[in-house]
Amino acid sequence: MLKSILFVLIFSFFMATIIGPFFIPFLHRLKFGQAIREEGPQSHRKKSGTPTMGGIIFITSIVVILLVAVLFTKYTGMTNELMMLLLTLVGFGLIGFIDDFIIVVRKNNEGLKPKQKLLAQLVLAAVFFYLFLKSGYSTELSFFNLFSVNLHWLYGLFILFWMVGFSNAVNLTDGLDGLCGGVSVITFGAFGMIAVAMQQPSIALFCFAVVGALFGFLVFNLNPAKVFMGDTGSLALGAAIAAVSILLKQELLLVIIGLVYVIETLSVIIQVAYYKRTKKRLFKMAPIHHHFELCGWSEWKVVIFLWSVTLVCAAIGLVIAI
Repeated sequence: MLKSILFVLIFSFFMATIIGPFFIPFLHRLKFGQAIREEGPQSHRKKSGTPTMGGIIFITSIVVILLVAVLFTKYTGMTNELMMLLLTLVGFGLIGFIDDFIIVVRKNNEGLKPKQKLLAQLVLAAVFFYLFLKSGYSTELSFFNLFSVNLHWLYGLFILFWMVGFSNAVNLTDGLDGLCGGVSVITFGAFGMIAVAMQQPSIALFCFAVVGALFGFLVFNLNPAKVFMGDTGSLALGAAIAAVSILLKQELLLVIIGLVYVIETLSVIIQVAYYKRTKKRLFKMAPIHHHFELCGWSEWKVVIFLWSVTLVCAAIGLVIAI
């Protein structure tokens, strides 16, 4: 398995770094630049026009390398797990692509209507649940390997909530150069190691293909970013990591390892609820990474801090799981 992991890790990285220099100028020629929201930090205005839809770079790398791995390595074929993960990645990536396309064509920051996006996400999550059941998976929800509870049909509702929730949580985290990419490298890397320990080669290969491709993407996404992943990338990553946690039956472990995603989401929920009640803001701006910026932290300092938090959470998660 180690050779296959190294193969997908290294070659997905190189593929992303090769695709980037060709794809980014193409986005520039099409004028597919990000529209920066008016209410965002003033320091972000200079980023207006930076190409978005960069998620295509790492999604393409992941899919191509994994298909090559299926054909040329002896450790995995196109297993049910790998098929479900690829369908999730590409399906949610397509929703994000449509959203990004509407944004850049209309030159606004609205995109798909919330109800349209939610419906599409729910449909894909329902398809995942159908394949999940067809593959013979248990509907038990594991509580950190201590005990589990069989939710029966309610597990389907849990999957809908989990995949849609984390898809949008990762989307909210994608607000600073390199932030979402770095956090996701650590998160997928941790679950990849858990998959290895659990002897789940297909899931491990998927996770490390994502890690390699994201490292390649970060070459172009670190501050100052030459390209943003957009909803194309963030929605795909969020749904994919939720799917990984479900297939490994380590669902709730994602709350620990992906704590930054959770905090980013909670900061928005709390901010909205607090404002509706008091007409005041609890944070200077939400998601919380913007609060840190407006407190005087540099963008790079915020990113490094949240990467560090994720590293600590990943270490805790690994101790619990392995």
